[in-house]
Amino acid sequence: MKATWEKIEKNVGVLEVEVDVDQVNAAIDKAFKKVATQVNVPGFRKGKVPRAIFEAKFGVESLYRDAIDFILPDAYSAAVEQTGIYPVDRPDVDFDEFHKGQPFVFKATVTVKPEVQLGEYKGIEVTAASTDVTEDEVNEELKRLQERHAELVVLEEGAAENGDIAVIDYEGSVDGELFEGGKGENHSLELGSNSFIPGFEEQVVGMAKDDEKDVTVTFPEEYHAEHLAGKEAVFKVKLHDIKRKNLPELDDEFAKDVSEFDTLDEYKQDVEKRLKERKEQDNKVAIESAVIEQASSAADVDIPQAMIDSEVERMVQEFGNRLRMQGMNLELYYQFSGQNEEALKAQMQDEAGKRVRSQLVLEAVAAAENLTVSEEDINEELRSLSDMYKKSAEELREMIEANGTIEDFKQDLRTKLAVKFLVDHSKSAAEVA
Repeated sequence: MKATWEKIEKNVGVLEVEVDVDQVNAAIDKAFKKVATQVNVPGFRKGKVPRAIFEAKFGVESLYRDAIDFILPDAYSAAVEQTGIYPVDRPDVDFDEFHKGQPFVFKATVTVKPEVQLGEYKGIEVTAASTDVTEDEVNEELKRLQERHAELVVLEEGAAENGDIAVIDYEGSVDGELFEGGKGENHSLELGSNSFIPGFEEQVVGMAKDDEKDVTVTFPEEYHAEHLAGKEAVFKVKLHDIKRKNLPELDDEFAKDVSEFDTLDEYKQDVEKRLKERKEQDNKVAIESAVIEQASSAADVDIPQAMIDSEVERMVQEFGNRLRMQGMNLELYYQFSGQNEEALKAQMQDEAGKRVRSQLVLEAVAAAENLTVSEEDINEELRSLSDMYKKSAEELREMIEANGTIEDFKQDLRTKLAVKFLVDHSKSAAEVA
């Protein structure tokens, strides 16, 4: 088999393939074995008609379509490997003729992974945030923990305040007409959480048990349900109960109840340690994002739409998986949001383009710096994953190899090496000054 590649514009080229006569004839033989089991010829049992009789009755040409179907996938894959191209979309295949005893020539118009012209990617300036933890931050974290372990007490009298849980019925209307999704019964609303339409919770503050009130709000201009965006709505609200948080005392007993420590001082030290670790991780992620973004912005690359579309499909799948973890699915999301699949994909286009661009640039950096994944790199990554998946590194390797994704695994590691390279060769704002 012979194959040649010629680029015709940007990321599109023509792959011309010549399949030799032996392969053509073998494919026709294979096509006959398939078709012979499906035809009925008087005087012969099904599947037992001789080849000469079949060709005399139906013609050898009747086998050509199946023969081509047998040839194309393997020939195309072999040609791709032979020419070293990286297709990112389905090829557009064309050919003029196909005959027994003759080579078969076809052309495939192929969109390939684009070339990346790297800009400046060494010495990128980054700003590292402080990872020091203040006493106020420790106290704020302890306050959040108090809130989380608070006991809810039902008030028999008094008015609702921010921080209370108001158990309410509500029914909303726009221009006197009720609208879908605007009604709820015995709904627990934390006042001050900003989980309802702006202005709603503020008007519930001050209501007492069994009070009824009309709450007037205006939907945001960017509200997800377009038919309600910017509209004024009136909600009839009845307050059934007020539940107030009874915060536990911050003392040694609290520390024993919520942690493995015996004293509040020990627990505070642990909280400070965890806050520092969180800041360090957040700072690491922020620096990585900054160097990737700057290296991507400095590069010149023309991304095929097919790559963006493929990334959008992956993002939709990821989004659907997250929804299922929350007890929802895409169909329910479309109903609640007033969107459809087309609108969701349109929203994801820009982010998908950024993701693809970043990945291409990181691959180019890895190639430019000849970054390679060692066996130790693989083992170290497997060891770090073993705790997360509760499996040994050996078990994880066996699973990856059995799934045939070891090369993808290595490519992910190579991308991480490229990110590390950018960070290691970046400059802090202090160094630049």
